[in-house]
Amino acid sequence: SSGLSAFCQPTARGDRGRRPSRGDRRDGPAKRLRPPRARARLQSRASACSRETMKILDESFSKGGSGHVRVVPDTSEDMWQLFNLLRAEDHVEAVTFRKVSRSAGADGVGPGESERIRVKLRVSVESVDYDGEGEAVRVKGRNTTETEHVKLGAYHTLDLDTGRAVKIEKHEWDAVDVRRLREAADPAADADLAVMTIDEGLANLFLVGASVTSHRAKVEKSMPRKTGAAALGYDKALTTFHKNTLDAVLRHVDLEKVKCFVVAGPGFAKDAFLRYADLECARLTSSDDAPSDKKSSNGERKIDQTLHAFRVHRKRIIETHASTAYRGALREVLESPSVARLIKDTKASLEIAALDDFFQTLANKPERALYGPAHVFAAHDLGAIDTLLIADGLFRCADANARRRWVALVEEVEAGGGVARVFSSAHESGKQLGELTGVAATLRFPLPDLVDADLPPIEGMAGLAIDSLNA
Repeated sequence: SSGLSAFCQPTARGDRGRRPSRGDRRDGPAKRLRPPRARARLQSRASACSRETMKILDESFSKGGSGHVRVVPDTSEDMWQLFNLLRAEDHVEAVTFRKVSRSAGADGVGPGESERIRVKLRVSVESVDYDGEGEAVRVKGRNTTETEHVKLGAYHTLDLDTGRAVKIEKHEWDAVDVRRLREAADPAADADLAVMTIDEGLANLFLVGASVTSHRAKVEKSMPRKTGAAALGYDKALTTFHKNTLDAVLRHVDLEKVKCFVVAGPGFAKDAFLRYADLECARLTSSDDAPSDKKSSNGERKIDQTLHAFRVHRKRIIETHASTAYRGALREVLESPSVARLIKDTKASLEIAALDDFFQTLANKPERALYGPAHVFAAHDLGAIDTLLIADGLFRCADANARRRWVALVEEVEAGGGVARVFSSAHESGKQLGELTGVAATLRFPLPDLVDADLPPIEGMAGLAIDSLNA
């Protein structure tokens, strides 16, 4: 990339776009990047909020060179990391199922039956899709291992899932690949936070990990009016709503594993729910103390055990205000001082802090903040970047040369003493950065001429928001 003079030719306004208003930064919906959401299901793992690291069974590669790694993803967090690791021209080997037809009759002709055969295939990757609802990654490509049931060169889609080993081979393991793999395998890199946003008749339960914010459960209950004839059914409906909500929490949140559990929402709905939960804990305590010959079912014993954990770890449960009970309130929750203090060293909180610092700099010292590929690369050429904010979606670009430039940007900023924050597009902060083309920076020194310049877009280096507009 060339210096500042090469970017400052008079032209139509490029990828920098208009300066975002405070409303854009705080409340604007991100329609482009939809974060992955793990499905809330009754048959999900009992400790849905517990965090195990991605298991690395075997690895043989060097940074910048070719090689392979064999891993076993454990959670939706790991599936998101796997999705970001894979790209076109990689080779993936995994166990899969193939539907094959068998001929009927002694002469081998006529209609036959089909069955699913378990085979191990190695495919040359052409496309990768992430299914946030099913917590799965689908890899489509051509088979490179000839078997009895799948011809060499035939197209096949591998469905990668948790608990199943997968081998990844790359021609080049760049710095971002290595960083992502190490983060996925580092237990200290992740600290789960469970958040429930609640209003009267509506509750949503989320798990905030290092890279993924997953929606675990939604509880809804039609609430009668508090006045008039319908008031007679209000208390009963509220009790039912609280019971269903508490059941969802006990089913999906492992309070022994999460850093803290936050109950947030407008008004007094959160207070009412916690009062109900505390009363249930008190009921459990009194029933434990009282002698009884009545046998309880396995389901009742399981609920009592998790309710016991709720009582034991009650200090980990905090409440805070949120304007709504919907997903958009998560950012408010994470910015709450009481919550931020508890998760100050987690990846999600560091992303939020970096984005807030960028917006504050943009508002108070606009000559020290910029965004858009052309402006960021121009600032980098001048050695001016102090903190680089970049969305992980930019590394998923189909153009290998563009990816190399993004990776080199991260490496060179860090080598120059700067900080590079790679934002997950599965977090609210990552979606917000995506609205600013996916890349931004705060500067070591003011560059008013560069900040105000209308720079032409860099060929092949369009940001996320630009890609969306051109789609």
